[in-house]
Amino acid sequence: MPGIVKVGAAQSGPIQKDEGRQAVVGRLLALMKEAHARGCDLVVFTELALTTFFPRYYADDRAEMDSWFETEMPGAATRPLFEFAAGNGIGFSLGYAELTPEGRHFNTQILVDKTGAVIGKYRKVHLPGHAEHEPERTFQHLEKRYFEPGDIGFPVWRTLGGVMGMCICNDRRWPETFRVMGLQGVELIMLGYNTPSGNSLKPEESAETRMHHSRLCMQAGAYQNATWVVGVAKAGEEDGHHLIAGTCIIDPDGFVVTEAETEDDELVVYDCDLDETKFLKETTFNFEAHRRVEHYRLIADRTGAKPPPED
Repeated sequence: MPGIVKVGAAQSGPIQKDEGRQAVVGRLLALMKEAHARGCDLVVFTELALTTFFPRYYADDRAEMDSWFETEMPGAATRPLFEFAAGNGIGFSLGYAELTPEGRHFNTQILVDKTGAVIGKYRKVHLPGHAEHEPERTFQHLEKRYFEPGDIGFPVWRTLGGVMGMCICNDRRWPETFRVMGLQGVELIMLGYNTPSGNSLKPEESAETRMHHSRLCMQAGAYQNATWVVGVAKAGEEDGHHLIAGTCIIDPDGFVVTEAETEDDELVVYDCDLDETKFLKETTFNFEAHRRVEHYRLIADRTGAKPPPED
């Protein structure tokens, strides 16, 4: 049917620290096979889908963490995913830690088409957390220590009959993420996340509040840019640290149309009609007709907030 992309949001349950790549890829492959059996065109895996969320661990020598990174994609461990995609005509998106030949480290997501070819790459722009050990935290969140900010912006790609984009975890909290892709006509955004159910600097913040924030920003991004958003979690009790679930697919009106029921490996499937993006793109969010860029200069020129001077 024209405009329809059947999407499988492939939530991962926890990946323990001692779980090897081969076992993890086996789990992902099982989800992909289920997606194929259910007629999916595209499977969306989560952020850092091949490993535990290793930025919770501190190492004096950053190079000690390189074992968590992939130096090639596909590599020996991940090749079965690409072979299944090519052999069965199903695309996928995969998040992983990337170590480049030049020795650079990124939190990366790729888009693979139905032939098993990598057609798109995104590197996480908005890195949360901190770069040095902070003992006052209930747990560490060292993405700024182990990754560089992404260096390729927020590109989109034409595939599966539509315009597709990607972002990762903390990116969803920044409206600029969605708007930059919205200005390129994006129709479906794939978004993986590993989000703790507790705040390491605010222990009283509830898991319910964390889930509310996760959904709020994805739903707003979908509506304000007239796009589908596929949010995919890694969830559950991982190495003694709990991650929220909440994997869901959100329509261009900002409604959650389907969601995960567990904190385990779980496939959530929906027929995403890309034509449903057209109405808002042509009316309320007709950017060409309604945007007033002359008044938005601060967004690009200023990083931190500066209140007006006091009297």
